[in-house]
Amino acid sequence: MAKRVHRPREDAEFNFILGMSKVPVLAYFTGTWPKALEPCRVMDLVVDGIADDYTGRLTAVRADITRCPAATERYGITGAPSFVLLKEGEAVAHGTGPMTIAEVRKFLDGHL
Repeated sequence: MAKRVHRPREDAEFNFILGMSKVPVLAYFTGTWPKALEPCRVMDLVVDGIADDYTGRLTAVRADITRCPAATERYGITGAPSFVLLKEGEAVAHGTGPMTIAEVRKFLDGHL
């Protein structure tokens, strides 16, 4: 069974996942510092649900800001949690802060 949400350990792995995806990618950026920890844990559950709901239409990637600094910089991520919807490696939409599953669906459906 394929992973629901990819969790790259470094920028090279993040880039590999982007390059291999034949569908748009939801890049979800997380942080481990105290203020970001709880909102990111909640968003992990939301992103897991989205990955299930959009199977075959979307690749979900959970990138830790400290482990993927080049991706974080490339997509202008300044806080966590943050989202970027990528099509062929290009950002087509950004979102910041905790969102409900309904808000993430609305964010995605407007661009998929």
